[in-house]
Amino acid sequence: MATGIGTGEAILLGLVQGLTEFLPVSSSAHLRIVGELVGSGDPGAAFTAITQLGTETAVLLYFRRDIKRIVLAWWAALRGAYGTDWRSRAGMPAGRPSDHDALMAWFIALGTVPIVVLGLAFQDAIERPFRNLWLVALTLAVFALVLGWADRRGAKTRTLQELTPRHALAFGFWQALALVPGVSRSGGTITGGLLMGYTREAAARYSFLLAIPAVFGSGLYQLAKSVGSFGESGTPGFGATVVATLVAFVVGYVVIIAFLKIVSTFSYTPFVYYRLGLAALVVVLLLTGVLEPVTAPANA
Repeated sequence: MATGIGTGEAILLGLVQGLTEFLPVSSSAHLRIVGELVGSGDPGAAFTAITQLGTETAVLLYFRRDIKRIVLAWWAALRGAYGTDWRSRAGMPAGRPSDHDALMAWFIALGTVPIVVLGLAFQDAIERPFRNLWLVALTLAVFALVLGWADRRGAKTRTLQELTPRHALAFGFWQALALVPGVSRSGGTITGGLLMGYTREAAARYSFLLAIPAVFGSGLYQLAKSVGSFGESGTPGFGATVVATLVAFVVGYVVIIAFLKIVSTFSYTPFVYYRLGLAALVVVLLLTGVLEPVTAPANA
């Protein structure tokens, strides 16, 4: 039976969130599993979304120069720096090279649409049925194989300079698969990028940038919903949530640095094996009764 999330559990869950958010291993699955193993119960979709604000703030800090350049270029094009027709305002002026940074802002906006639409459409399923550990184990295993296949078969020749509207939208649908715990936001986006021929580093970097509006939107929405209900039955306390979010921020920043260096040199094979091993472990723990497929959220 869940006993709630105290400071110790909050630090542990924040550590787990920070370590796994940017790796293709599914942070939501890890929070779901670890929360129950430490006796806190399922932290819940809201707790997961709010703590992701910490890791996504680490993305803002790490990519601050890229983000500043993209926003300024987008705003300049929108104001008519290249012309007043729609193509110029989009960063594609006739007779001149396209402004990649201005286009990137539009691509990120376009790629965010699928996860917003599907997230709202399947909100109830995301918060309860999708968190069934049998489903988590299945998605961990299946998407491990898909990631491994994509890493082997992908051409790995495209850079982000070659991103197109069609690919931007496709990236968005791959990211939206992460609404199911076990898929992984970065894992889904990277897998899609590899299958479309992008390099490992390009797919990884774009997964960070594409996640910014989706994660902040989801986290702030869940934070607004939770105001006034922190600490009630089924809801982690406000203090525990803040602690977990701060820990996730610090750890997440370090992981970004390490992950981008790793994917520039090595394949995703270790993550494939890790996902398969974790899926097998979850199945064993379910079969032996150590874990329950569906539990009440923390504090219930």
